[in-house]
Amino acid sequence: MDRLTEMEAFATVVDQGGFTDAARKMGISKSAVSKHISALEARLGTRLLNRTTRRVNPTEIGLAYYDRALRVLNDAGEADALVSSLRSDPAGLLRVSVATDFGVHHLSSVIGPFLDEFPDITLSIVLNNRFVELASEGFDMAIRIGDVDDATLNARKLAETTKRMVASPAYFQKYGRPMRIDDLNEHRLLHYSSQAGNAVWRLTAPSGEKRQVRTAGGLSVNDGQSLLNAAISGLGIAYLPSFLYTNAMAEGLVEDAIPDLPMEVHGIYAVHPQGRFTQPKVRAFMDFLTQRFAGKGPTNW
Repeated sequence: MDRLTEMEAFATVVDQGGFTDAARKMGISKSAVSKHISALEARLGTRLLNRTTRRVNPTEIGLAYYDRALRVLNDAGEADALVSSLRSDPAGLLRVSVATDFGVHHLSSVIGPFLDEFPDITLSIVLNNRFVELASEGFDMAIRIGDVDDATLNARKLAETTKRMVASPAYFQKYGRPMRIDDLNEHRLLHYSSQAGNAVWRLTAPSGEKRQVRTAGGLSVNDGQSLLNAAISGLGIAYLPSFLYTNAMAEGLVEDAIPDLPMEVHGIYAVHPQGRFTQPKVRAFMDFLTQRFAGKGPTNW
């Protein structure tokens, strides 16, 4: 007889407290349930159930076997559900958290083609500049910039970016060009106002030394495009990711403030909570984004 069926019959008898109710639960005859239990006890060489006229109770060995049998049956059920899920077409609500600047400038342009390809998926995208707790806040996945240190997340690299200090040629003509990090203290610096530690730029000197530059004063904005616009207008130096400034630099609207500084590359990742399997809707979006952003960065935007 099938071993899983024997386990299921035994567990159902324990749950229901008798053969009659177990047979009704399983949709088979009482004699069939009895045969499954007899075969199981014969194979194991021990009695698993104490039978009385009123009730059936597991023996001490039977109770231990019951606990393990439940795990096996649950795992088998999850395996069946996994196959069913993976064979199904991607569908349902997909909630995604995205860094604001990347979402506005790059993710928004690929949403239409994705929904055309997967019409049964409904996208809900939340733009913010904080690391949301995906599971507790109800998000299926997120797109994050920088190292992913959370061991509870699965991450897939989509692209790369770098950050540079940029300003307009008119600004450099009026205020001069900083030659080294210390010179930034004499310049007008623009910064994000919505990020933790927003008043500090963390830079790497040509020697490899890690430096911090305070940027309080001047102008603070909680939007990267607005900072880029301010830099283009000659209001100061902004420290921005390459996916924002690349086009403006190619058009000569901004220039690298200190070109000799090392280029630090940061990954752009799609992340989702770890689990036994990836939901089809999540996998579909991650596969789509991987194809769309292949070869992007760190300055090729």
